[in-house]
Amino acid sequence: MEQDREISSIIDLKRKDSYFQVYIWALILTAIVVLSLYVGRFPITFKQLFSWIYSAITDWNSIKDDQLTFVLCNIRFPRILTAIVTGAALASAGAAYQGIFCNPMVSPDILGASTGAGFGAAIGILLSLPAFGIQFTAFTFGLIAVGLSVFITASVGRVYNVILVLVLAGMIVSSMFGSFIAVAKYIADPYRQLQEITFWLMGSLASIDTKSMKIVIPIVFIGIILLYCIRWRINIMTFGDEEAKALGVNTTAVRLIVIMAATLITSAVVSLCGQIAWVGLIIPHLSRMLIGPDYNKLLPLSMLMGGTYLLAVDDIARTAMQTEIPLGILTSLIGAPFFIYLLLRSGKRKYC
Repeated sequence: MEQDREISSIIDLKRKDSYFQVYIWALILTAIVVLSLYVGRFPITFKQLFSWIYSAITDWNSIKDDQLTFVLCNIRFPRILTAIVTGAALASAGAAYQGIFCNPMVSPDILGASTGAGFGAAIGILLSLPAFGIQFTAFTFGLIAVGLSVFITASVGRVYNVILVLVLAGMIVSSMFGSFIAVAKYIADPYRQLQEITFWLMGSLASIDTKSMKIVIPIVFIGIILLYCIRWRINIMTFGDEEAKALGVNTTAVRLIVIMAATLITSAVVSLCGQIAWVGLIIPHLSRMLIGPDYNKLLPLSMLMGGTYLLAVDDIARTAMQTEIPLGILTSLIGAPFFIYLLLRSGKRKYC
């Protein structure tokens, strides 16, 4: 505890009112949740919505509108919850990776988790597996891809810089599984399987079901809890390996824990929603600009902002046009220009 206090005093906090930022974003998220319950193909007035919410809180048996209850409980609320969890998961994984790699360009798929999961989903579609089978193969291959990156690093990491080897290994593995996805597309049935693979890779929350959520959400929570439990160690890792070792931190163990937790998070949400780009890259940047680099506050704010952002983008995806826009397309269209803005605003400011 004494060491934690010393470390906390070293960290340069960018805002004294940092916890206030967390409370504000919690209120924003609550407002977006209410708005998300309101918007959709099935018309609902605000009076109906707030009357239903009041009845659900005070006396569930007093609810008369079964159709409204079905739409809210079975369609909109599961999708809202999944969007929040997915955004929070990707943002927390990205923030943790940026800390241990001391690199602002790092995202949750840096070690190949998303590409590996994409190939697993393609295999499941080619084998005509049910939805749960596709999600399982996607999750499994996401773990395999990251495991392969770590194995390559462990084999040569003693000779070269560990972080550099990890990044290079992740690039190699991502490229390899990207080629496997291309092969899967080439041999897929162009009238059915190719379309399913392509649509899955674009990312969407349209086919969310409660059975999958009950499996994926606990996995995500385990990963997030692991990251939050070692938040002080991630703070130290942002100073670099030599400084962290001088402060008594086992950098190898911390890095492995972060990689394991982030891989569980990323593989789980990608298996459920497909590939959703930029969330884990831009949200930690924006959170750091608002609240500073202390992971004691940065992780909660990143999760709140990530959940809010992805939920808002999903509302646009399902209401902007007659047909639903794939989520990955919108996050890329919004994320890339915004990231350019963040880079221009940050200038030459040192990251860590």
